[in-house]
Amino acid sequence: MAELLAPAGSLAALSAALRFGADAVYLGGPFLQLRAKSAGFSFDDIAHAAELVHAKGKRLYSTVNALAYNDEIEQLPAYGNRLIDCGVDAAIVSDLGVLTTLHRACPKLELHVSTQASCTNYAAAKAWYDLGARRIVLAREMTVDEIRKLKRNIPDDLELEAFVHGAMCMAYSGRCLLSSAILGRSGNRGDCAQPCRWKYALVEETRPNQSFPIVEEGNTSYVLSSRDLNCITLLSELIDAGITSLKIEGRMKTEYYVAVVVNAYRRVLDGTMTEKDAQRELDSVSHRPYTTGFYHGELPTDHSNAGVYTQTHRFAGTVLACENGVATVMQRNRFVKGDALEVVSPVLTNAVLHADDITDEAGEPVEIANRVQQILKIRTDLPLAPGDMLRIRA
Repeated sequence: MAELLAPAGSLAALSAALRFGADAVYLGGPFLQLRAKSAGFSFDDIAHAAELVHAKGKRLYSTVNALAYNDEIEQLPAYGNRLIDCGVDAAIVSDLGVLTTLHRACPKLELHVSTQASCTNYAAAKAWYDLGARRIVLAREMTVDEIRKLKRNIPDDLELEAFVHGAMCMAYSGRCLLSSAILGRSGNRGDCAQPCRWKYALVEETRPNQSFPIVEEGNTSYVLSSRDLNCITLLSELIDAGITSLKIEGRMKTEYYVAVVVNAYRRVLDGTMTEKDAQRELDSVSHRPYTTGFYHGELPTDHSNAGVYTQTHRFAGTVLACENGVATVMQRNRFVKGDALEVVSPVLTNAVLHADDITDEAGEPVEIANRVQQILKIRTDLPLAPGDMLRIRA
C-alpha cells in the first residue's frame, strides 16, 4: 500500500492528519522552508510533533527545500543534526548543495528530493540517488506513462513520491519570479505573496490612471491563477506506475481542510468510500476548480474561473469530548439552534448532529453560536469522539 503523506502547518493540522489516516506528515522548521514563517515549526514543536507521529507508528518529514545562499550552507550540519535529535525521519531538499552537505554531515538523515528540483527523467533520478537521495518527489509536469518509464529505469530502493491534491503553481515546478518582481518577496525563499492569484486589469501606457477590466467567460479576470490538483480518481493508476507516496499539498491550510482531504483519500485507498462520495467531500473545502494536472498529458484550456474559490460547506466546530449524550464543541464559524451539523469523522459516515439543544459552559441556552472558540455543549445520541469536526452547508 502506498504511503499517504499529509501537510501540517500547525500542531492542530498535524493531529488532524494523524487522526484521519495519514501514514506520514511533512512540516517546515525554522530554516530554509518554503512557506510563511507562521507555518514553520520551532525545534520544540518539531520534537513534540515527532513524538505524536511516532506514537502512532508513522513518519515525520521536514522541508529544507529553499534555495540556499553561501552562509546558509555553513549552518546546515548543525541544523540537520538538530532535526535528527528532534526525531525527524527525513529532510526534503531541492538545492544540490544542501543535499550533498546534509548527506556528508548527517548520514543518518534520510534525504528526499523536492518537486522544486524538477526531476522528470530516470537519469536525473539516478544522479540524485548516487548523491544520497532515497526518494524523489517528481516534477508535477510528468504524465503517468512517463512516471512508469522512469520507475523501470531506477534502483529498486529509490522511492517515488507524487502530488495528488492541492494548489499548483502557475510556473514550472514552482520556479517563479513574479512575487519577487512585483513585491521583492521571493517564492524561491519561502516568501511568495501569490500574485498569480490576484485579479488583474489592463492599463494603457499614456492613460496611467485609467484601467480596463480583463473580462473572460464568467466575468472574471484571474488570468494567471492555476487550478487545484485533484487525483482522487487516479490513485490506483499512480500506484501501478510506481508511486510509493501520495502527497497532499497544504501546509498553509486549516486543520479542517487537512482532516477532510486526508479522510477522503484514506477512505478511497482503503476501499471504504467511493470516488464519487470522496469527490463530494473534496468539494466541501475551499478550492479553485479542480484538474488532474499533467498526469494524462491533458490540461484544461479554459482558465476563465481558475482563480475563483468555491466550497459547499463551512467549518462549524471541533468536538473536544462527548460524554453522557453531550458533545463539548469548540465553535469555529457561526451556526444557530436547529442547524444540521454534518460530522467529519474517520469512523462515522453521513452522520448529522442536530443542534437543537445548545448551552454554554455555564449551562445558559445559546440560540446563536457566533463567538469563535466559544466552548459549547450540544446534546446528541451520536458516538462522537474528540477530534471529530462539524460543518454546515455554505
